[in-house]
Amino acid sequence: MEKGDIIRLQYDSYTDDGKLIETTDAEKAKAAGIYDEHNVYKPMVVIVGSGRLLKPLEEEIKKSNLGEEKEITIPPEEAFGVRDPNNVKVLSMRELERREIEPELGKTIKIGDKYGRITAISPGRVVIDFNHPLAGKSIKYKFKIAEKIDNEIDKIKAIIELNYNKDLEKFIIEVGDSITITVPDSAKIDENWLIAKFGIVGEIREYVGNKDIVLKEVYLKRAEEKKEEQSKETKTEENKPENPT
Repeated sequence: MEKGDIIRLQYDSYTDDGKLIETTDAEKAKAAGIYDEHNVYKPMVVIVGSGRLLKPLEEEIKKSNLGEEKEITIPPEEAFGVRDPNNVKVLSMRELERREIEPELGKTIKIGDKYGRITAISPGRVVIDFNHPLAGKSIKYKFKIAEKIDNEIDKIKAIIELNYNKDLEKFIIEVGDSITITVPDSAKIDENWLIAKFGIVGEIREYVGNKDIVLKEVYLKRAEEKKEEQSKETKTEENKPENPT
């Protein structure tokens, strides 16, 4: 694979104790007790070299061939970092109350611009670990490149999927001298789309082709207004004088 190739990656990732933490296989997720009904389990869209994956994994993908099964273990310092004791903080219960945070063991909370997990609760005090949940662990990936996407329209669909994985079948894509993407009604009122479309435009220009890109949002007339206009047109036709014979 080369930088900029758009592929579908089938993979499983494990911690160094053999625990499955991510997978593109629904049955494996169910067996490991990590199945999420909101996830879509299928080979994931990846733009090779785009920086969305851990760097050692991306480098190994570049060395891989289509359909080849591979395995790589990434040490903590190249994965999610080593554990830092300074990232474990003790806050008073009063401080959490002031921030309107209800303490629960294992709950992820946000303090300032950091996310942490509550690891202990004692009278008057709460221990919060701001280390990444996978800090200090080696991560093993078993992966296979299931598909390399070459068709221009399929590449655009894949980029939309990567940035906005909703109602994909409702996007209409036309490619000529420019690229026109007709946006479905569901996306037009979704705040996530407002953010995603900038990433989509940038990645289409970089990885598909530097063409004019038209994001087409069609807002139809309201049904009431249509009916009123049709009624007016009917009355106008009825009141027209007959042509003299």
